[in-house]
Amino acid sequence: MIKFIVGLQWGDEGKGKIVDYLSALSDFVVRYQGGGNAGHTVVKGNKKFVLHLVPSGILHRGVKCVIGNGVVFDPAQFIKEVKGLKSRHINIARNIYISGQAHLVMPYHKVMDQLSERHLGKRKIGTTGLGIGPCYSDKYARTGIRVNDLFNKPLFYQRLKENLNLKNKFFQALKIKPLSISKVYSEYLSYARLIRPFVTDTRRLLIDAIKSNRNILIEGAQGTMLDIDFGTYPFVTSSNSSLAGVSSGTGIPLANKRIEVIGILKAYTTRVGEGPFPAENTGTLGDVLRTLGGEFGATTGRPRRCGWLDLVVARTAIELNAVSCIAMTKLDVLSHLAFLKVAVAYKYKGKLLTHFPADISVLEQCQPVYETLQGWPEDISGIKKYRDLPENARKYVTFIENKLAVPIKMVSVGAEEKQVIHKK
Repeated sequence: MIKFIVGLQWGDEGKGKIVDYLSALSDFVVRYQGGGNAGHTVVKGNKKFVLHLVPSGILHRGVKCVIGNGVVFDPAQFIKEVKGLKSRHINIARNIYISGQAHLVMPYHKVMDQLSERHLGKRKIGTTGLGIGPCYSDKYARTGIRVNDLFNKPLFYQRLKENLNLKNKFFQALKIKPLSISKVYSEYLSYARLIRPFVTDTRRLLIDAIKSNRNILIEGAQGTMLDIDFGTYPFVTSSNSSLAGVSSGTGIPLANKRIEVIGILKAYTTRVGEGPFPAENTGTLGDVLRTLGGEFGATTGRPRRCGWLDLVVARTAIELNAVSCIAMTKLDVLSHLAFLKVAVAYKYKGKLLTHFPADISVLEQCQPVYETLQGWPEDISGIKKYRDLPENARKYVTFIENKLAVPIKMVSVGAEEKQVIHKK
């Protein structure tokens, strides 16, 4: 089976936990897009792990973790992450594979990213400043440098020189100190020696795994509504965070009957960074959800914007990804609230919209239409069986399931791996 885990909102849905949970039944866990701007949090007992480039399956012995060609790869960040895992006695030997075709995040990408955000001012995107967007820009401009290039010193130097000659002219025009070619060259050659044991043809690796009937779990960074094509452009990430990016980011053909798509849906909605968010609550409720849910970015630490669950967003993400079932996360965060609201449609200039508008200028003028449900006073974090959940909690899940017409098969009631309830 090939399982694809996709976020059905603006990211931070709890994909890391579900990937970790399902990794026990997987042979391979694969990242297919994004870069170090991702932050997947996994809790094991009293230990918390925040993963950025390394796939979440690394915490399971024997699971092979693949960083696909669609990922933009920051070697400095990867090495730091690997050292951190080793210091916590996580065995990574022969468990991580990096695509030689993945593009490298370079120091000048980070400078350009931060400059761009400052230039945009109030219209900034809200990026992490880690160079992800500029790296993807170079990839599609066909001036990028790939991991394999590091192992061909003359070629790497030539491409680095061509890039820095151009970028430095830009920096100098803005009175920013130019980057040293020799310094960057030496720095990245040192990274090359450290990452070389992990680098391989991951497309071939995965195709052979499929032919051998291995179980493959594919995890996306960010969420569907940050997809470069179908998200709230321009307030999006720089890659296809939906199912659309899987084939180009891994080499796995989607014309495969073994593919199952599991959508991850948080029991309420959050967003990091700028951009429209119809169901956002900037008052007391938003503060309560942020505090109870620990809603702070795993990569940047920025507070997340919070609001009620938005089914218009979820419905669109389900269509885009051909979702076959849903895992709902953070249901426990809603405990003790007297009532719950769910956005079932938008109102725009007197019209009722049940599907997400493609025009962001329309979206910015939409007002959510809510239905109200009763909450529950009980703490549900220790419950292990679905039938033992409070009646109103089950009604909430059923309401969402019926509105989306997709079965909710798992419900998460806490951060730890064991706090997952299977709904039969």
